[in-house]
Amino acid sequence: MITPLPMLFLMGIDLVVTFMLSYLFTAIYHSFCIPKRMIMIYGKDAAPMLKRKMETRSDKYQIKCMMSCDEYSLEEIEEAVMNYDAVVINDVDAQIRNDLLKYCYKYSIRTYSVPKLSDVIYSGSEDIMLFDTPLKLIRGRGLTPAQRFVKRAMDLVLCFIAMIPSSVIMLIIAIAIKLEDGGSVFYRQRRVTKDGKQFDILKFRSMIENAEADGKPHPATDNDDRITKVGKVIRALRVDELPQLLNIIKGDMSIVGPRPERVEHCEMYGAQIPEFEFRNKVKGGLTGYAQVYGKYNTTALDKLRLDLMYIENYSLALDIKIILMTVRILFKKESTDGFEEKNVITNKIEVRELEEIKR
Repeated sequence: MITPLPMLFLMGIDLVVTFMLSYLFTAIYHSFCIPKRMIMIYGKDAAPMLKRKMETRSDKYQIKCMMSCDEYSLEEIEEAVMNYDAVVINDVDAQIRNDLLKYCYKYSIRTYSVPKLSDVIYSGSEDIMLFDTPLKLIRGRGLTPAQRFVKRAMDLVLCFIAMIPSSVIMLIIAIAIKLEDGGSVFYRQRRVTKDGKQFDILKFRSMIENAEADGKPHPATDNDDRITKVGKVIRALRVDELPQLLNIIKGDMSIVGPRPERVEHCEMYGAQIPEFEFRNKVKGGLTGYAQVYGKYNTTALDKLRLDLMYIENYSLALDIKIILMTVRILFKKESTDGFEEKNVITNKIEVRELEEIKR
């Protein structure tokens, strides 16, 4: 047998070089990308939520000051802005936001802005340069026929390929569910997809039978006692959604798209956010922008923003990117977090954000 010592020696060198380069490039990054001393300008009470999110990346963002547009004049805010490296504009009235953006642009101040729904829609517009006055064309029709054809073809090819290894896993899960309590293997739930069409989504049953016997939606909470032992495992691994491959083959769903919501949730969110139906311009998806970049308990308004960003910037390459990024979800605990009890169905902060949509 050939001695393994040379291979082990080379592996040791690889580890040393990798460590040194990682340390070196990390040091270079932090020397040039110093955390920005930032000021947040906000208009409503939702600002602290974004601040907490940005504080999780203190290596890039450091919010040192917060100013409310209701408490300070535009002149006072502009004066304060000059003392910081960057500005975060969050949930601010449209006129104040426009004035502040122009001011920051004039003095080359780095600016971060939470987009309104109209901003997201506008981002997918097409330039029309037939005149000396530029025009922006917003089609508002979702995907083109060619895009729908290519997307459907990719769905079928990938699903049939995925069914080969998944069939074994699905069989094992079905047997485990049946052995635990003898109940049904699958759970059907009414969901909404493209153009408001309703369909029954398939999932492996991860809760006790009749978990919603009263007919009302009861989203899973952390440490929910309705979740079975097998259910905890398959929910953590996200394999409870494997039967949805059949929904995709049937044509009710796509691999990538806005997550199809329950009928009850669509009615509730639609009453609060009339624009919530915009996400139904494409088929619902097994994964998508909101699933990759959001969490299970991300607010409906933020999910809508993410879904519209996907629709307005759709491309085949984006679909492939999202599919590849979805693998990361399997290793992120936060992606399977349940709703906190105080945030089941509606979020008080989210409700306060709704009025800004209409501006």
